[in-house]
Amino acid sequence: MKNLLNYQTSEYDCGPVSILNGIRYLFDREDIYPDMIKFIMLYCMDTYNEEGELCKRGTSPAAMSYVTNWLNHFGVIKHFPLYCEHFSGESVTLTPGSPIMDALKKGGVVVLFLYLEVGHYVLLTGIEDDRVLLFDPFYEEEDDPELDEEYFTEEITFINDQPKKANRSVALERLNRTSKDYYEMGELPCRDALVMYNTSLTKL
Repeated sequence: MKNLLNYQTSEYDCGPVSILNGIRYLFDREDIYPDMIKFIMLYCMDTYNEEGELCKRGTSPAAMSYVTNWLNHFGVIKHFPLYCEHFSGESVTLTPGSPIMDALKKGGVVVLFLYLEVGHYVLLTGIEDDRVLLFDPFYEEEDDPELDEEYFTEEITFINDQPKKANRSVALERLNRTSKDYYEMGELPCRDALVMYNTSLTKL
């Protein structure tokens, strides 16, 4: 059975929660090893904020790269059909032929760094025409009177009936922007993405 996708518990755990959501999306619950969950949480949230408080600046690209290598090694040792790739900088675009677009078209998922007031990780799960389906682990309610006004655009749509796949639909053009408004990836040098495949379902 596939699990529902999860929301983050604090302001800072969007990175590991999005990685775990990728595993939840790709694999049935009974196939997921508990040590995967333990070590993903252990290796992420590795940064300090300006006050020297650990974890309170979320997960670094270096940690994402390390987790990529760890998961690939885990897959080999355990014969678990998971394969990951880490991309950064100019290769992280949602344009035809890009690694991110290719992954989504092949049935993979993408843990993507973008902006939601601050740097933030979400999980991309599919493409529909000129829009991307994603699961944002930061919980918001569409009818909340205090919902940020940045959500009120046709480029961002709430999805309320796909809890195992997506809770947002965002225009490709918006995600690709080099600015730092809601659901935009920002400048090319700062971009970061972790691609994940279930190799029993996807030929690489």
